[in-house]
Amino acid sequence: MKQFSMIFAITLFPVAAMAQDATAKFVNTDGAEIGSASLTATAAGVLIKAEIGELPPESWVAFHIHETGTCDPATKHDSAGGHFNPSGVEHGYLSETGPHAGDMPNQRVDATGFARIEVFNPSATLSEGENSIKSRALMVHAKADDYSSQPSGAAGDRLACAVIE
Repeated sequence: MKQFSMIFAITLFPVAAMAQDATAKFVNTDGAEIGSASLTATAAGVLIKAEIGELPPESWVAFHIHETGTCDPATKHDSAGGHFNPSGVEHGYLSETGPHAGDMPNQRVDATGFARIEVFNPSATLSEGENSIKSRALMVHAKADDYSSQPSGAAGDRLACAVIE
């Protein structure tokens, strides 16, 4: 039975590895790596799973996709540009025309400053096209998104940035 289990596990590993379509490494404003993400394409959007440390403990933080795949700590990640918004709508789930394709729900950070994120974005794709998020950036902000303020939900400073590769 052990031999069967070992073969079964070895057979499944490459399949699981192939399901991951993109990755991203989060860096803080000092340029230190503080987390990672895996992004998986589905027929209806993109599943994003991430683990990020060194965030404000016991807080809600905004989690977005930004338009430019540049995470320059010298600019405090302003190099990533604004929210990914290929359809040119307002920001936020509560806005009249929104949300942007880069808008995603706020995330909870635990008491140790660690966030485990699992989000599905139906407006994004990893394939070619205007809604592709490859070579763009994932961003964690210092505050929760209010889902309505323009242009970015009053989410505060950019704490962690990751280029989607």
